[in-house]
Amino acid sequence: MSPFVADPREFYQPQDPSPGTAVNPSQLEIKQGFAKGDNPSPLPKIFQPLKIRGFTAKNRIWVSPMCMYSSQDGFATDFHLSHYSQFAMRGAGLVMVEASGVQPEGRITPNCLGIYRDEHVPGLRRIVSHMHKYGTIAGIQLAHSGRKGSTIPLQLYGTRGESLKMTAEEGGWPDNVYGPSAIAYDDNHYPPKAMSTEQICQTRQAFIDAAVRADQAGFDVVEVHSAHGYLLFEFLSPLSNKRTDEYGGSFENRTRLLLEVVRGIRQVWPHNKPLFVRISSTDWVEGGWTIEDTVELGKILLNAGVDLVDCSSAGNDTRQNIPLEPGFQVQFAARVRNDVPGMLSGAVGLITTSAQARDVLEEDKADVLFIGREFLRNPSFVYKTAHELGINVKWNNQYERGRLKTKYSFV
Repeated sequence: MSPFVADPREFYQPQDPSPGTAVNPSQLEIKQGFAKGDNPSPLPKIFQPLKIRGFTAKNRIWVSPMCMYSSQDGFATDFHLSHYSQFAMRGAGLVMVEASGVQPEGRITPNCLGIYRDEHVPGLRRIVSHMHKYGTIAGIQLAHSGRKGSTIPLQLYGTRGESLKMTAEEGGWPDNVYGPSAIAYDDNHYPPKAMSTEQICQTRQAFIDAAVRADQAGFDVVEVHSAHGYLLFEFLSPLSNKRTDEYGGSFENRTRLLLEVVRGIRQVWPHNKPLFVRISSTDWVEGGWTIEDTVELGKILLNAGVDLVDCSSAGNDTRQNIPLEPGFQVQFAARVRNDVPGMLSGAVGLITTSAQARDVLEEDKADVLFIGREFLRNPSFVYKTAHELGINVKWNNQYERGRLKTKYSFV
């Protein structure tokens, strides 16, 4: 029965169960093409629910945070509402909103999303509310670009040679690009200024304040972005951090800022809400950050209240030598999952097929999958995966007539 709402513009169709949930085909009408009494088969982990603190994801196919470069002054727009809602409507277990700058200069480009002003909260709340209508867990990635800030958005790549620099006249902040040390990523980025201790403290507080805003917006999960050569990872890696104070040098010192951010967020972030960290598991450069460092850090993060490590890699040094092939980063999620008991791990990186996605979890290489580009190509990746694996999942009511017809094997 449809709910009555005072404002007809707020009407929605209840989804029970929510899209992307594995269901018994015998509960569906025969005319829809599902045979009652199919022989049961074990439900693959990819469609098994996963409980983390006070939340349960209906499946383990999650949308990875991906920059959309569609914002001005950090504000969410109708594009963001449409973009993130499509994944929720089509059954994603969790949708992670893109890297959102915790400070204006913490954005990568002038068109990146932000969460550094209280005024950003209502637009984000609107997105969260819509995702919740479809039973999807809503997450947001809190980020600071560091020495890779004040750059041009992706759609402008190649329009000015190899340079990625965004000038002040174009809305950039070339005089406010900071990092742990005054070492530029390359000649196509602005040379950063080394952060003072005061600036480090201000940035740490900005992450904490952003988490408070995320809670006000109704997000269920926050993910701290410490990957891809952005600020927090710049502090982790000895290739980009040459400081001689308490934030540089030893492993303990280089991990200090991330741990201060995580512990600070955990104090203000509700206990029943999960906290994730995305890490570049390795620099792919000799003498840089390694998977062994990630495992050691993972043990400390677990004690600090982190629930899941989202295992990516690279992005911090142009000398990186990455063996690009399907699932090339899954090995890192496997190491964290196996070597840090109690810590969940997320696998990323060129995971594009249903069988590949299934096998990563069945082989205990990760607990969840963060899918990026494949969701951009096919927002119905959850439905497609279920169809190809022979799993009957609930479609959103409005799209039910488009359901792929098959005889499902799972009862």
